[in-house]
Amino acid sequence: MVSLTRHILEQQQLQADGAEDLSAIMSGIVSAGKRIARDLSVAGLTDSLGATSERNVHGERVQRMDARANELFVEAFQDSTIVQIVVSEEMDEPFVVARAEDARPEAVEGSGKYAVFLDPLDGSSNVDVNASLGSIFSIHRMDPVGNFLKTGSEQVAAGYLLYGTAAILVYTCGEGVHQFTLDPEVGEFLLSASNIRIPSSGKIYSVNEGNRYKWSKNMMKVDDYFHVHDKATGRPYASRYTGCLVADVHRILLKGGLYLYPGDVQKPEGKLRLMYEAAPLSFVVEQAGGIGSTGVERISAIHPKTPHQCVPLIIGSREDVETTEQFFES
Repeated sequence: MVSLTRHILEQQQLQADGAEDLSAIMSGIVSAGKRIARDLSVAGLTDSLGATSERNVHGERVQRMDARANELFVEAFQDSTIVQIVVSEEMDEPFVVARAEDARPEAVEGSGKYAVFLDPLDGSSNVDVNASLGSIFSIHRMDPVGNFLKTGSEQVAAGYLLYGTAAILVYTCGEGVHQFTLDPEVGEFLLSASNIRIPSSGKIYSVNEGNRYKWSKNMMKVDDYFHVHDKATGRPYASRYTGCLVADVHRILLKGGLYLYPGDVQKPEGKLRLMYEAAPLSFVVEQAGGIGSTGVERISAIHPKTPHQCVPLIIGSREDVETTEQFFES
């Protein structure tokens, strides 16, 4: 069985540099992910359910496990000499890693600086009902002047953890998409699927139709299209929506189809965050042969303006996304 650490080192040999750096960063992500999976398994026994009195930068109520997951990811990088910036949905401002007194100057001042973007616990409202949850991560190399806001096409690596019947990790560093499953007996993520390819089209349609009254006319036309019976195009599509972005996108990655979280009339920029939700998931899906789009432009081409910028998201099988984009051309 191939471990995640071994796989990363083998993958990075295909790149010019950065194998050891990426391995170290992924080790931090994996460490936090294992601890989150453990804490979720006993959340009902440790008074970890329910919400806190806090709200995050987007005004959303912070669940206890949101705060705990964020704490675990920050702990994983707080002494890093490789990662300099951690941006999280649960922190208003980026966490700047303090330089340790005994750190090697070249390890901190050199070109090997990275920023890690995180949604520590996606779908946290599912905690109380024991449904699927996830964590999303994106890794960027900072430039010499310290800029860490880059386009999705510049990601070094990205992926997600999914906490369900098993804990899995899916990632890409630009050389295909690979899945690892946590073996609890040995405490290692082991390769369970390599070079995943998303079907060119599917029969699954994932969107929160409870928001339909807020949608634009074009988005309503999209919704109507996928509900119409048409044998030639395999419609209507089956509706699947868990309330966990990671779980819904993972289903579509494996089975094909379409996930949408559109903007609406009052909030055309949408709700999902570019840097730690839309961009990393689009990187994964596009490496598997799919597309991530806003409806009018590809997610990977957007130049971010702020760490918590929001965008609409249409993601999934290439043919299904391209069909959807046609409704937004007018």
